[in-house]
Amino acid sequence: MKVGIPRALLFYKNEKLWTKFFDELGIEYIISPETNKEIIENGSKYAIDETCLPIKIFLGHVDYLKDKCDYVFIPVIKTAQNTETCLNFRAQFDLIKNAFRKDDLKILFYNEDSGKKYKEPKAFKKLCKYLKIKRSLGKYAYRLAKQTQLYYEFFRTERQEDIMNTTNKLKVLVSAHAYNVGDKYVGEPIINMLKKLNVEPIIAEYFDAKKCYNASLQVSKTMPWSYNRHLLGAIELYRDKVDGIVLITTYPCGPDSMCNEMIIRTYKDIPIITLTIDAQDATAGIETRLEAFYDMLNAKKE
Repeated sequence: MKVGIPRALLFYKNEKLWTKFFDELGIEYIISPETNKEIIENGSKYAIDETCLPIKIFLGHVDYLKDKCDYVFIPVIKTAQNTETCLNFRAQFDLIKNAFRKDDLKILFYNEDSGKKYKEPKAFKKLCKYLKIKRSLGKYAYRLAKQTQLYYEFFRTERQEDIMNTTNKLKVLVSAHAYNVGDKYVGEPIINMLKKLNVEPIIAEYFDAKKCYNASLQVSKTMPWSYNRHLLGAIELYRDKVDGIVLITTYPCGPDSMCNEMIIRTYKDIPIITLTIDAQDATAGIETRLEAFYDMLNAKKE
């Protein structure tokens, strides 16, 4: 059996967890390639015009995998208690099942969408039951996978803080969801532009999730979206250690449009730029805006 893993959405949060789990069980898997124009165009064929860019990208990655594996891994994840995600995350199974209904697509369904405690271990337990894997072996594989993911997140956070505290360059906090900042088409060009300007990008997504969540409560106790809380908390924690903030959002993201506006109105004492990315591949406009932002930060620092 070969499992296909789309390189999109929550893959950028849980890559180590999923791949290590399959590795320990000896299950062969294939990960779709980095996002490119062809993947976006193919994904757009399955989506209506109002669909956000990350979902079009996700559909494109599933389209790439559909003929190259036995099952496509589709996770449905609900976040912590009292928070939510965009409904597109919770509807992934139905979305893919409906979009590819003519392709006889076989889905390996991972469902973590429950309000109960310990929902992640139970979701992996059900996945093992479906795959007919012994309970003890599945439990062992999950524990190793979870440990690998936690170590990865810990050292990634340590590296971010080390860079922020030691660099002499201008520093900007890049506030973007994992599936945006980690994507080759969406986030990587912006990160490369900043580095080309001799600016050190500090990725908000890579800071400790629990600390960021607690910090976000100091700004808003009612924001419902968990992933936006992570970014808001990172801004609250590290705003005094950076020279500016870059908000990256993909069109037309509803939660981002509301939360980014709140960030701009809340943090008036620090320069902020908002970059909205769509399916167009032209980057000249973004590059010009970042250059102007850099000139402003440089003048302010001098």
